[in-house]
Amino acid sequence: MRFLMGQTAPKVNHAMNLSNAAMLTGDALSAINVLLVNEGLSIVAGVLILVVGWILATWAKRLIARGLSRVPIDPTLKPLIASLGRYVILIFTVVLVLGQFGVQTTSLIALLGAAGLAVGLALQGTLSNVAAGVMLLVLRPFRVGHAIQAGGQSGTVREIGLFTTILTTPELVFVSIPNSAVWSGVIVNYSHEPLRRVVFELPVDFVNDLDRVERAVLTALQSNSYVSKTPAPKVNVVDLKEYSVVLGVNCCVRSEDYGDALPSIRKSVKIALDKAEVLLAVSRQAPIIRNEPQARWNAPTSAMPSDSRQEEPGRNPARRSRA
Repeated sequence: MRFLMGQTAPKVNHAMNLSNAAMLTGDALSAINVLLVNEGLSIVAGVLILVVGWILATWAKRLIARGLSRVPIDPTLKPLIASLGRYVILIFTVVLVLGQFGVQTTSLIALLGAAGLAVGLALQGTLSNVAAGVMLLVLRPFRVGHAIQAGGQSGTVREIGLFTTILTTPELVFVSIPNSAVWSGVIVNYSHEPLRRVVFELPVDFVNDLDRVERAVLTALQSNSYVSKTPAPKVNVVDLKEYSVVLGVNCCVRSEDYGDALPSIRKSVKIALDKAEVLLAVSRQAPIIRNEPQARWNAPTSAMPSDSRQEEPGRNPARRSRA
């Protein structure tokens, strides 16, 4: 009997172990299924939130830019406001995605603070561009559409961003300048004032009647549509040179018309001078007359005797070459 019980006991224990293992395996599989379902749903929800947030941020930027196009505000601020709206939505989206995975807000703020400090130390040059961009937007040394010279480049301002200022040159070339280079250097704004002065010199010959020349040039300036009536154009004598009288032509045009006004004004002046038959200054070369002692080597050929043209013994070749 004891022998039979001794043989039955290991079988019972083995069956119990198999039952316990099966129960543990079932519990583990259930836990894994629950974990996969929950985490899978969180991952799917996070991806959906990220995609929807990105699309909404892009649409919001376009809608804000379209709405601001009808609002009478400075064109410099319109792209900046639209970009800020997009960034706000993206930040809110990232916070929602992290919250979907159970990230606490306090931990997120501490993490963002540490990351911001590290990024700020690593990107000092970039942050200086941001600071310079803010100063450019606050102090407004120039605006979109102004013709400027800054950072060693010249062109028309197309956009003022947080990091770079974008110009378009007269040759229609795209130029992007870091804001720090623009802010730290000299800024020349050709469009800041409503009027811009046109000044050039006009050399005319001494034989001209200056009053007549001045009247012709003034008439040409006053008849040109680009020239402003106030202040009135002027023509003055600025210099007297050896063969010319230099006149200074001075008038004002609208700043935005300067590129077209300058060649038009010069053409009008040239046509007026031609009609008035004004002689422009040209260089002259006057003959030199000197009283020199007559000698065989510098006398005219016709006055020299025929035998004198023959080379004499002992005559200096250099002196002969001057004849």
